[in-house]
Amino acid sequence: MNKKDVATIRKQFKINNDLLKISDIFNVYIMKESSDIYHHQSQPFEMLDDDQKELFMSNFKKLLAGNLDEKLFELKFQRDAANSSQLILHQGLLSTDVEGWKEQMLQIVGKMLLTRQYEMDIVVTFIRGEYLKPTKRRNDEAEESERDTVYSHPFILCSINNTQEPKKELLFDYVEREFKYNFVVDPIINLNAPMGGFLFPCFTDHAADVNHILYSSGRVYEPDHQFIEEVLNGEETMTAKDDKIVFEEIIKDVTGDQLNTSTLSNVYEEINRMIVENEEEEQPKLDSIDVARVLKMSGLEDVNTEKVETSFKKIIDDDKYEIKANSVLPKFTSKSIKINTKIANISISPQDLRYVKQVQLSGKRYLMIEVEEDTVIEGFTMIPEAFGVKPEEE
Repeated sequence: MNKKDVATIRKQFKINNDLLKISDIFNVYIMKESSDIYHHQSQPFEMLDDDQKELFMSNFKKLLAGNLDEKLFELKFQRDAANSSQLILHQGLLSTDVEGWKEQMLQIVGKMLLTRQYEMDIVVTFIRGEYLKPTKRRNDEAEESERDTVYSHPFILCSINNTQEPKKELLFDYVEREFKYNFVVDPIINLNAPMGGFLFPCFTDHAADVNHILYSSGRVYEPDHQFIEEVLNGEETMTAKDDKIVFEEIIKDVTGDQLNTSTLSNVYEEINRMIVENEEEEQPKLDSIDVARVLKMSGLEDVNTEKVETSFKKIIDDDKYEIKANSVLPKFTSKSIKINTKIANISISPQDLRYVKQVQLSGKRYLMIEVEEDTVIEGFTMIPEAFGVKPEEE
């Protein structure tokens, strides 16, 4: 799934949406420490009142919020996994009766309980539904409605939420005219910040992909690897931050940690060009051949594929590894690059990095920024000076 696919299905989670039909909701309450199922309850989603629907819809949207490879991760299922979650979820997706679907979802919960003892009570919520996607764009002049022909996408979504202790409060009773101590013993289910969850299957444009699952982490750059591998049976994943670190270490190793700002700017521009050209397709990835080509096109002549392959093997122990281009490129049109010095901190966009240089004169290092206009500081226009010459010496 790309970010457009995720955004499209995420925005469907609203009540009274005729393109989203949620048939059943299944809540499982798990006790802390003992990790026992205390209670589970299934009911048609339409039986909920609108306020409850709004709470859950908001929860599902938050689950699917965030960037890919930062908070959301498309995972490929492990091959030949014992008690495969792919098979369990696929059977649940195809189940024609509620009891059969509940049985499959309880198997997923059982795998969760085998891997972890929770420190707080949690609620696991499953829904199964159908997302309908029109085959045509809206055309106000056409006699045929865009809703007349649609793609049907059955799916299962799981949201894991913790519970909070109820607040102890002091209330004022208007009738009795007295202050009263109020304490509710029932725990509060926190639907505002999902701990994690998943969407099965993945969707690319209008096609379902049952070989992949979209996992959602509770925190950015902190996927639960145990949950991914032992509960979902997904293959090991790398975050965007991990990919960026790998890319930077490979570049440092290939270049001997010597790279000027102009060359680095060229590297970013070349990667951005790849992303823009493939915007409507699967996001581009960089293998050792691509990295070698990017570096050569950026002005580094003493680079070859063999040298880059050696660095891949050295840094990540896999010369066939592919780095996602989106993960290594700072936001190209915003001031996403931070230059921190003892004197000042500067923010600059990747495309303007070429105008920044570190120079050395008379044994001292200087940060030089090329500008086209006068520099104004606190309303004062700076007087241009000859580099390295004090004003009084001019």
